Amino acid sequence: MTLNIVNINNPLRTRKDMQQLLNELLSAVSPYTEEGKSGIDLGNTTTHYGKEIAKMEALSRMLWGIFPLLAGGGECADLPFYLDAIRFGTDPQHPQYWGEIHDFDQRCVEMAAFGVGLALLNKQLLQHFTPQEQQNLADWLNQGRDATIPNNNWNFFPIMVQMGFKQSGLPWDPAAVAARFELMESYYLGDGWYSDGPGRPRDYYISMAFHYYGLLYAQNMADVDAPRAAMLRERARRFAQDFITLFSAGGAAVPFGRSLTYRFAEAAFWSAAAYSKLDVFTPGIIKGMILRHLRHWLNEPIFDRDGVLSIGYHTPNLVMAEDYNAPGSPYWGCKLFLVLALPQDDAFWQAEEAPLPELSRVHCIPHANQILTRDGESQHVVMLTSGQLELNNFVNTEAKYTKFAYSSQFGFTLDRGRYGLKHAGCDSMLMFSEGDGYFRGRRDCAETRITESMIYSRWLPWHDVCVRTWLIPCGDWHLRVHHIENQRPLDTAEGGFALIQEPATQAEYSGDRRAVTVTARNGISRIVSLETQAAREASAVITPPNSSIMFAETAVIPVLQNTLPAGSHWLFTAVCASATTDISNKTVPEVSLEGGQLRWQSRGRSGQITLD
Repeated sequence: MTLNIVNINNPLRTRKDMQQLLNELLSAVSPYTEEGKSGIDLGNTTTHYGKEIAKMEALSRMLWGIFPLLAGGGECADLPFYLDAIRFGTDPQHPQYWGEIHDFDQRCVEMAAFGVGLALLNKQLLQHFTPQEQQNLADWLNQGRDATIPNNNWNFFPIMVQMGFKQSGLPWDPAAVAARFELMESYYLGDGWYSDGPGRPRDYYISMAFHYYGLLYAQNMADVDAPRAAMLRERARRFAQDFITLFSAGGAAVPFGRSLTYRFAEAAFWSAAAYSKLDVFTPGIIKGMILRHLRHWLNEPIFDRDGVLSIGYHTPNLVMAEDYNAPGSPYWGCKLFLVLALPQDDAFWQAEEAPLPELSRVHCIPHANQILTRDGESQHVVMLTSGQLELNNFVNTEAKYTKFAYSSQFGFTLDRGRYGLKHAGCDSMLMFSEGDGYFRGRRDCAETRITESMIYSRWLPWHDVCVRTWLIPCGDWHLRVHHIENQRPLDTAEGGFALIQEPATQAEYSGDRRAVTVTARNGISRIVSLETQAAREASAVITPPNSSIMFAETAVIPVLQNTLPAGSHWLFTAVCASATTDISNKTVPEVSLEGGQLRWQSRGRSGQITLD
């Protein structure tokens, strides 16, 4: 077996470079393809839907890259295997048949790739199959048309299949398409934003699902559904103005929410924008975002020894995996390769790669309850958020959705156990303990508000403990203000951004011990207690290895701690971090609270908000 089969030094400047990367990703999987099989067995970890469906999933995820590659005139060395796998998997008489689906079936998810392939390749894909094989394929895919599936982005999967049927000349069902769109209309929030189902989060699924599929539909179905196609384009155009603020100048995106193991699917929206000729940013700007994003990922250890994508984020990490992350799941990142369907003479490929446009240092996204901040060079992007409740309670939901801040450079840490602060994932969190070593932080919010200058949330770690939190962008810093009403003494711990803990990592404390600055190989992280009286004491908490989604080493988190007696209390916190800039001497913001008015000042910038 060939090792290091993926060339991480690929410059990723041209269409040919991107084709090469995709073919190397596929070649790394080739040793696991078996003649006569309809799936790919990539590993021994499993999911709630079992290993056999996981094998089928691994195969279908590759098709997200293969179909655009073929549509653009590229070649796939293992195409005969994939075509045979489709024949066998859709043939009810074959031992490798993928089977009849049931309610909430993962195979409904995987059907979407076939619909997109039929649309991209028009009748070319069907030409590989006999009339009976074509009928088998259509029959198997049509199971998803009226299937009972989760009321969220899954509604797009049968739409993609019907789109493929229409584009390839197979009978299709416009009524089924309209019904699915009608269901999803109920969770449109405005300004291009959806929730991922009624009352559910606003995360990367809005980009890599709703708008990705929506733009595919708009490009392929305008002749039969022009009003909807125009509406989907306009919503995507408005969404793009917000979504671009999640990306740094170097190509990294802010990790937030579930399904982060799909990695470069974070930028899949931009491929759909290029493919659909969305009138939003220049081809050069979109091209730059896609290629820089891929280069960013090639600089991270995301592959196993044989070049197969691992489950994880910057490193292999099963601690963060949801119960639907199978060995082949990361290949949903192949959705980013949709631009390979564009010919070489397309404006996208002909354009010179361009940097990010000038973006505001602070950008508010009301429908997502997020404020994005960036440093002067756009190298570090921080998302302040009110927190969102993921109703399915996937593993590490609190870590993925409810921290105060998420960073493109430092990511976040995961909960590793129920007991002890070092296991609690206390970065960018305020956590409480009843003195017994078990810590609770923010999970569900009873109330949230957002303005251009702050995010407010009210949350109850216990039914009789009320916390009101204000998050305020403040130049190079962000401020956190907490008002706590507690009926009994509580230990508190509030963390900044986590860094790598190594022998050379240093923690430097202020003389009054109310601030700590941690300096490590991957940056500097600082947290300061701003209370005028009874300031909290700074410390550094060391987590177990594999706690961070950004690195495998143990992490160190700068922390402020104290014990609150029963009563009413105010906490004021300043947080700053950078991977590239020395922040150890940056002027700490000044804050004052008088008559419910919070005033802050930092390096000539000032502001005030009413704390009500």
